[in-house]
Amino acid sequence: MSSSPSPAPDAPPRTDRRAIAVVVVVCFSSLCAALMQSLVIPIQSELPELLSTSASNASWVVTATLLGGGVAMPVTGRLADLYGKKPVLVVSAAVLVVGSLVCAVSDSVGPVLVGRVLQGVAMGYIPVAISMVREIAPPHLRNTAVAGVSATLGVGGALGLPLAAWIAQDFDWHMLFWVSVVLAVAMTALTATVVPHVRDAHPGRLDVVGALGLAIGLVGVLVGVSKGNDWGWGSASTLGMIVGGVVVLLLWGRFELCHDDPLVDLRTSARKPVLLTNLAAVLIGFGMMAQSIVVPQLLQMPTVTGYGLGQTILQAGLWMAPAGLMMMLFTPVSSRLLTRLGGRSTMAIGAGVLALGYVVAVFLMDAPWQLMLASCVASAGVGIGYAAMPTLILTNVPAAESAASVGLNSLMRSIGTTVAGAVMAIVLTSRTTVLAPGTPAVPTGGAFQLCFVIGALAAAVGAAIVLFIPRPRGTQDAARHLQAVPDAEGEPVPVG
Repeated sequence: MSSSPSPAPDAPPRTDRRAIAVVVVVCFSSLCAALMQSLVIPIQSELPELLSTSASNASWVVTATLLGGGVAMPVTGRLADLYGKKPVLVVSAAVLVVGSLVCAVSDSVGPVLVGRVLQGVAMGYIPVAISMVREIAPPHLRNTAVAGVSATLGVGGALGLPLAAWIAQDFDWHMLFWVSVVLAVAMTALTATVVPHVRDAHPGRLDVVGALGLAIGLVGVLVGVSKGNDWGWGSASTLGMIVGGVVVLLLWGRFELCHDDPLVDLRTSARKPVLLTNLAAVLIGFGMMAQSIVVPQLLQMPTVTGYGLGQTILQAGLWMAPAGLMMMLFTPVSSRLLTRLGGRSTMAIGAGVLALGYVVAVFLMDAPWQLMLASCVASAGVGIGYAAMPTLILTNVPAAESAASVGLNSLMRSIGTTVAGAVMAIVLTSRTTVLAPGTPAVPTGGAFQLCFVIGALAAAVGAAIVLFIPRPRGTQDAARHLQAVPDAEGEPVPVG
């Protein structure tokens, strides 16, 4: 008589408690990685003096993390598909330790830029974590786990602002990075000890040429878009970076289509559900960042303008904090929507709620609590939309491409946030008023309202795009069968 095979001795117990512990760890770790987005925003104006450099050079301290994350997300996703997710998660966490430590001990712009790039690279942790929790969580917790980890991309940026503002206000600026060192060490230790290693590696090899081509093309486009307002949109530098980046990406795409084992399978990415999800991700990412840029500025505008609310940066961050918490609080709501309605309808609802938040902001911008209310509505929409994206991606791609595909989707969100930054800067600098002779021009109240209208339109278009995603054959999005090592009941078995 034969007995059912049992997990390896070092396999963690397959219980809800164990699964919840793993999900909590990857949520905490993803949140730590996402905090790097807004870590230096409170001291951005002081960076030239702190680093003894020009304002132009200091602005790269913010841009460097954006670039590092944009390049890392699809690459780390592909590495996770090839070599397994846990090793990539641990390495990403260790990279955050190194990057944070480099910044913490530096006083000049060069080393800080290196550290900030490494902090951005560590954000590759998030898409890998999203694809991993989908595999290790029990079926009844799967949507909640994916929603929770996915929400950290928005939550980290929102909560990072008041935290960083408080630290920068009461301590030396290096303390920002010492705190991130502590968080990164905890993230590394917890990932190494709590997260199981699932036998989920797939045969293949890393497309090094493809990775380099993607990096060069993305850097060109993202730098051009993020710096266009400073350099001038018609300048040779801006046009050269954007056009050059696009040309490289077109050549990269041709190369990937001809490659036997590409970094990103563009044929899979061109499938209608995946393509439309990624296009909508750009617009929802745009919507998330638009409020993150506009609302703090409006809160900090001097009251003499007639529309400014006169808040300090710490106060502004505290008014924004509930919006970040709203994304996390809506995780169970997103999970129920995913279970009952599927990813398509859930993502459309999220984009619609995001648009509603901007409509509220157009009419309620006379007091901090009104902007907080509008931000909470918009953030609820972002949380719902961000939860649905990876579900739609994972149910429409092969298991061997799951992490890379989620990484590409995360990149699309980042592109949306970059474009939002450029568009909001154009609007706010093109509609200005001078309060008194000799004082700098400030954006008009109408400029802020126009930003909210643009955010609403972007989210509404995102909702419309989602509705063109083909309906699933069943009543819900069919859960993709996880190609991990099955046990006697056919479920994937994580091993130590």
